[in-house]
Amino acid sequence: MKTTNLNSVTAVSHRPITLSRIHWLLGIQTVVILLGSLNRLGSWTLGYVAANEFLRWVDLHNMLTLPLISVTAFYLLKKEIERGPLRGSHRSSLLLNLTFIIGLYLLAVSYGSHETTNYLHTRFCSDGVISDLCRIVIFNDDDFSHWLFFAGFVLINGALMLLQLAHPWQNNVSGRDTAVLGLNAFSVALGIFANLGFEEIGLDLYVVLSLAVLSGWLLWRNGRQPLLVYYTIAYGVGLVLTAVYRIVV
Repeated sequence: MKTTNLNSVTAVSHRPITLSRIHWLLGIQTVVILLGSLNRLGSWTLGYVAANEFLRWVDLHNMLTLPLISVTAFYLLKKEIERGPLRGSHRSSLLLNLTFIIGLYLLAVSYGSHETTNYLHTRFCSDGVISDLCRIVIFNDDDFSHWLFFAGFVLINGALMLLQLAHPWQNNVSGRDTAVLGLNAFSVALGIFANLGFEEIGLDLYVVLSLAVLSGWLLWRNGRQPLLVYYTIAYGVGLVLTAVYRIVV
């Protein structure tokens, strides 16, 4: 009688592969954008965190709470992408991971620099006060912290796009998945529009434009990869809304 060696039999779980985790992680970024808007616009966050008045709640949340949630979601998104098979060398994957880490560091430094000096700028140097101290505070608030932020922003998002290509999505992106990606991307587009449409345009325009061109080109060359769809819609729609508003108004 034929016998079966149970130790040689491996049970395989055929769980369907979906984009649900990516949708949820991108949805967290949408929630962070919403909470960031409420934090900046609401009067309930203008109180001081402590008796020594070192920061307001709005500054603390912008510097610590919201960025921490956002970068955690970005990291989990990176890990989710890397679950796919690697196409290319391990060295290129390592370089992209290092780029991502450097971007995280620069982003963190930018938040620490900006929120602290923005609070000091608003409280002590907002009435045209010209002094060496205010000159330094204003430079850190309006220039240096922004340079750090844009550098970190480009490195993180550029690394994620290229990691998506290094670990490509193997299945078709369905119409439903495209719609959910587009919905999350639209929240980013509104954030870009709010920044470029109603404030003085500077380096941020060129950063968004460069990422829009990169994501669109990668999408055109490589097809509908989830993150490429997401970023192309986010940056593309944000730029179109800004252009239309600027032309009309």
